[in-house]
Amino acid sequence: MAPGHVAYGLGAQYGLRISAETVVGWERGLARPTDYELTALAGVLWCAPGELLTDARTLREHRIARELTVDELAGQVSMSVPSYLRMEESGRWRGNERQSAALIEALGLNAAGFVTACGRDEELAELLRSSVTTRWQAYVRPVSKLAPVDRSLLQEMLERLHSDYQALMASTLSWSSTGTEPAGATGEAGRAFLAGIVERFWETAEA
Repeated sequence: MAPGHVAYGLGAQYGLRISAETVVGWERGLARPTDYELTALAGVLWCAPGELLTDARTLREHRIARELTVDELAGQVSMSVPSYLRMEESGRWRGNERQSAALIEALGLNAAGFVTACGRDEELAELLRSSVTTRWQAYVRPVSKLAPVDRSLLQEMLERLHSDYQALMASTLSWSSTGTEPAGATGEAGRAFLAGIVERFWETAEA
């Protein structure tokens, strides 16, 4: 179906005045449809709304992928609809521990997906960068508040990341002193490690 055909179907079947250009914007990720528009789009394309979301990342996208309304999800996490909706629209989850556990179950999230959906990736990254460059023990509690990971496992993960980073820096400094490594490579290796710290964190959890 061409974008014009999709736009026509949205108007004929659901009364939506959507242009072909808007449909193209949705396809390219330049704009996003409202919940009703996404439901209508799925109807025109004969599929489930969740099938149109290739990689759900936000609370809204995960909710739609699970085909839950705002009212339904708010009820499952024991929260008022306005309160939940504010969090979904802001992209920042602020529920308590019990509500977070309910959210994880309702949306079928793993630990990494929960942190991303709650808009906490950068906050986690900042804590992890500090933990590998200073004393990792001081960051067990702060990180545990963001990432739903078993405490003993979390300690092992932070210690492993700290050791890997310190070993990397020691080895690159050694290579630089012998002239076997290009100038500036030490800093580049360290920056690359810190830039991908969140991905390394979850890879360490899997290992």
